[in-house]
Amino acid sequence: MADIDADPWGSVDASVYETARVVSLAPDLDGHTARLGWLLDQQSPDSTWGEGPAPYRLLPTLSAVEALLVAIARKEAATIPARNRLAAAAAGGLAALRTLPAEGPWPDTAAIEVLVPSLVARINHLLDRPVMGGLPHLGAHSRGARPSVPPGFRSARHEEIAQRYRIDLPVKLHHTFEGVAWHLPGDAVPAPDGLLGSSPAATAAWLASQTDPAQCEQARAALSATARRYDGLLPEAAPIRTVERLWTAAALARPGLPPAGRATAKAWAHDIYDPAGVRGAPGLLPDVDDTAMAVQVAAVTGAACDPAPLAAFWASTHYRCYIGEDTGSVTANAHAIQALAAHLRLRPDARPVHHPRMDLVSNWLVGQQTDGVWTDKWHASPYYATERCVRALLDHDGPGTRHAVQKAVDRVLGGQHADGTWGIWGGTAEETAYAVKILLADPATFGRPGRDSALRHAAQALDEWGTRSPLPALWHDKTLYAPTAMIRAEVLAARELLTQHLEGAAL
Repeated sequence: MADIDADPWGSVDASVYETARVVSLAPDLDGHTARLGWLLDQQSPDSTWGEGPAPYRLLPTLSAVEALLVAIARKEAATIPARNRLAAAAAGGLAALRTLPAEGPWPDTAAIEVLVPSLVARINHLLDRPVMGGLPHLGAHSRGARPSVPPGFRSARHEEIAQRYRIDLPVKLHHTFEGVAWHLPGDAVPAPDGLLGSSPAATAAWLASQTDPAQCEQARAALSATARRYDGLLPEAAPIRTVERLWTAAALARPGLPPAGRATAKAWAHDIYDPAGVRGAPGLLPDVDDTAMAVQVAAVTGAACDPAPLAAFWASTHYRCYIGEDTGSVTANAHAIQALAAHLRLRPDARPVHHPRMDLVSNWLVGQQTDGVWTDKWHASPYYATERCVRALLDHDGPGTRHAVQKAVDRVLGGQHADGTWGIWGGTAEETAYAVKILLADPATFGRPGRDSALRHAAQALDEWGTRSPLPALWHDKTLYAPTAMIRAEVLAARELLTQHLEGAAL
């Protein structure tokens, strides 16, 4: 928590997608050559870019290929071998795109339906450039290598969105501005105060659309500062200070914070809370998730923040994550229940105001469970969503909640790997932490066959894991990313809870 308190940016891994967009759109930014070299080094043996299963690698691979083709078109490689290396990497990426799934389901990442067709169009435009004709890896075979928009996407979706909002682009689209920037006038979005929509890619696209250098100074300075913080590379969003502090404090508060930690978390919540709703990062819309977490962290440190801002997101049976949301979020609603429950422990007189909505959200969450688990658009793993929903339902007991929790516990007990871990694509410390917290959440599960042995096996696995890096990327933005401090807080909390449980059982 001291490290987080000293860092105004937040700890997160670099993004292939965002870095490639900056390589393509802002070549005059300091560190460009090093970023281009890093991008080449990130190509996997199968010639794709990115993490996770094949569907998740579609967007970062498109982004990297487009950036390499732009570098070739700008004749950035001074020698034939260097130019051929760029061409070979781009050609490999194009070939790999043809081996990705022919259809979905595609991940529910931010604006994927806009960004994919936009990049496919850009790549095909670049392959038609005369400079590509003489390259051994692209020239003679470029027609066969041309990518197409995969089934499940609309090839003109980016153009449709740009046409609809040609005069006034909504703030919720600023974070993914690069997907529509080519089809909008340069004055479609006013000069941002820092990064546009908290996104390096969106900011680079905005800079590329401007003709007045004076307009660009502040945005360029923000992009340069972000690159300096992340060793010349760019993350999915910056800064993630708000999310990192709230999620970390909430995770560590569960096993119990020492006085200094409680004071730090209380100060964070006080600084972050906003009666108009909390924004996850500068340039984003206020959202119910961050607002709820600020209320929750304040409450668990003994300070009541008014939950009234949550009402702006109410949608008759549950909370919208933000105004204009297309798909709902079970974890945001789980956080809202947890926030209200924590607040009511401090302010029981507010029960008549909040309890009816908590009943409705609890019922809505029960209805979202499938095969014993929950899934959510903010995270690839069902263990994250399931842990959040289990804790919320235990905080607010209602019809069907006990059965839903029992189904979740059964799924967790049946999903442990032979090495004591849990994970959808192989065991991870993060997902193991969520599974452990599910098994420890409900006293009614104590004594269940297999539970204690599963927890002991998990404790051994987490001890052996220690603090190894890197951490697999499981969180959703435009692509997968890993908020490292938040993940380590979840693992640390699970290990402490396990220690407390095992020591108590021994006594």
